[in-house]
Amino acid sequence: MPVAGGPSRAPRKSIAPARSGGHTLPVTLIRRETESDRAAVHAVQDAAFATAQHASGHEADLVDALRGGEDWVPRLSLVAEVDGKIAGHVVCTHGRLAGERVLGLGPIGVEPALHGKGIGAALMHAVIGAADAVDEPGIVLLGDPKFYGRFGFVLAEELGVVPSDPNWAPYFQVRALANWGEELRGRFDFPPAFDEFG
Repeated sequence: MPVAGGPSRAPRKSIAPARSGGHTLPVTLIRRETESDRAAVHAVQDAAFATAQHASGHEADLVDALRGGEDWVPRLSLVAEVDGKIAGHVVCTHGRLAGERVLGLGPIGVEPALHGKGIGAALMHAVIGAADAVDEPGIVLLGDPKFYGRFGFVLAEELGVVPSDPNWAPYFQVRALANWGEELRGRFDFPPAFDEFG
């Protein structure tokens, strides 16, 4: 309905779900986590890591612990909402590299029934773009190089960054952002909550 004295607008059309290879993809909204999302985020992270090969089984508890710490970055805790329900979550928190605060990514989780629908990739692109937009220098993570390489991550040792546990080296990666500096070298430490729940 037009507003008195304002321009009239055509009614909004609903957006049809995208199709890929004959399959309908879910309509996904990526947004910041809100306080009311906490229980759903916990449930998604629990479900996402319930059968994951290298999971600690405490990823949801890790998110809760990170949220209560000084390294929590609210604007980089993002959820994927599919048809009004939380279907995925990613978070970056501040770790330490060469005395500087540098982001560590994780955990990232997607509802198992929605794996392979591009939700995890959408969360990755969103959190990388958001971190770059606020001048974070880079993002560190521990994960499969074949998977995370597509998002611009390289083995951390290529940039002179080493993990706190040398056994992580083959999976320890960095995504340098626009604000990355050559002085960012040395050992990276995730926030303390990773020692308890990671």
